[in-house]
Amino acid sequence: MSEIILSDDKALLDVARIHGWLASSYWSPGIARDLVERAIAGSHCLGAYRGDEQIGYARMITDHATFAWLADVWVDESVRGQGLGKTLVGWFLDHPRFQGIRRFALVTRDAHDVYATQGFHPLLKPDRYMERLDPGFVDLLRAQT
Repeated sequence: MSEIILSDDKALLDVARIHGWLASSYWSPGIARDLVERAIAGSHCLGAYRGDEQIGYARMITDHATFAWLADVWVDESVRGQGLGKTLVGWFLDHPRFQGIRRFALVTRDAHDVYATQGFHPLLKPDRYMERLDPGFVDLLRAQT
């Protein structure tokens, strides 16, 4: 991966491109652009760039103290399979603002092995976790199974 630069400067993010990626994903198909913009505003975001083109994105929803939720990891098809996704995740895990966080969490349908190489594992106490889902999101999840 030559000449790829990572930056958490939100001013550099190509929001239109990020919206396109996420709207085509299995976890947020058809997501509205205003929701993507709100998610960016409330998260610690990271972009990957080659020249003027954004080629990757990831975000953490976090208090920067005790908990961080990894979301929306996306690598452009033109550079998939080269380790950029792991690099994006590793950037957060190694960043000084994320040191000492007790729990990092994420949800994935098909990348368990990828995240396992970064120390993620199934829930140790799944019986303690609960969630409250928007009814529309429940319908989306049911349609995917």
